[in-house]
Amino acid sequence: MEIQNGNNREHIDIRHLYIHIPFCPKVCPYCSFYKETSDRNKTQAFLDAALLDLDWRMVDLGICRPETIYFGGGTPSALSVKQLEFLLGGLRDRLDLSNLRESTFEMNPATISLEKAQMLRMFGINRISMGVQSWSLEILKKLGRVHSAEQAERSFQILREAGFDNLNLDFIFGVPGQSAEIWEETLRKTVSLDPEHISAYCLTYEEDTEYFRRFQNGELIQDNAQDAAFFESAMSILNGAGYHQYEISNYAKPGYECLHNLGYWFGHDYLGLGPSAFSTVGERRWQNVADTNQYINQIRRDGKPVSFSEIVTSSMRKAESTAFGLRTSTGVPESEMERWNIELELLQREGYIETVDHHIRLTDKGRMVADSIAELFV
Repeated sequence: MEIQNGNNREHIDIRHLYIHIPFCPKVCPYCSFYKETSDRNKTQAFLDAALLDLDWRMVDLGICRPETIYFGGGTPSALSVKQLEFLLGGLRDRLDLSNLRESTFEMNPATISLEKAQMLRMFGINRISMGVQSWSLEILKKLGRVHSAEQAERSFQILREAGFDNLNLDFIFGVPGQSAEIWEETLRKTVSLDPEHISAYCLTYEEDTEYFRRFQNGELIQDNAQDAAFFESAMSILNGAGYHQYEISNYAKPGYECLHNLGYWFGHDYLGLGPSAFSTVGERRWQNVADTNQYINQIRRDGKPVSFSEIVTSSMRKAESTAFGLRTSTGVPESEMERWNIELELLQREGYIETVDHHIRLTDKGRMVADSIAELFV
């Protein structure tokens, strides 16, 4: 791709496309992503706007030949089969998909049917990420999830029946009231289903969520020591079951790492469509407005639904790719970290980092405090 920058034209290779679907059957109390409850009267207008957003961006940036596409939310699977056919057909008509390697679709277990799964396969979706979060009914209720454990397992089998052979299951630990036994049982149950990828995230109390307000009021308490124990359990059980921890919260069988997320972590350019979506292209970074109605109206008016933009300098990108790269099992090349020699010496002395094949990466001890370490580089 090429973008216009003054009188110069700069070649930009955008390999990653993200599409944010903001609608959810129910707003979960812990989720900080931009979302709203499903609205039939708004959905078609949003789908039209998302495709028009792509049209505008292709005028600005050039032909789009993505290697990965990621449909996130919100709950993309909250859309009906007809609505999904409209969106996916519109994307197929506009994009050059000859280089597409991975197309991920996030799904809620309560919104999966065989018809919908088969339709996604027909349109080239080859990876599903399903938000199970727990196999415990008690924990699912605390998280405000609309599905049961039985429904989640049935949805997993439906996806297999539809032919999906690259499935990720998402889980959360550190939930109030969650015991070590419940968490370990969740991990073992998941391993028994044999998905290709497992994500295990620690619950965080994010602003603009019900959980954050309850945390601020003292109703909910975060136990860092227990969270660390849960994290260690995940590493032990999942690594022992043949899942490689290729990023702090992500485990995969060999060859099933998420290519889209790796693109983020290694600092590649990406284009985001939909309300609240971020994009980084060359020296430009912007975020779309986090309001569906406003997004629709601004797309219709001038194709510029941007609420925030900034220039990303080379030093900023290097710092970001270092912070994110350290979270991966690959790590960061030594040659790219020379400016932080003092920090690296301290981290290595404390046993937080190690050098493997001329790359610096976190040790197991370092992974326990990855966020704090990342702050040293940004």
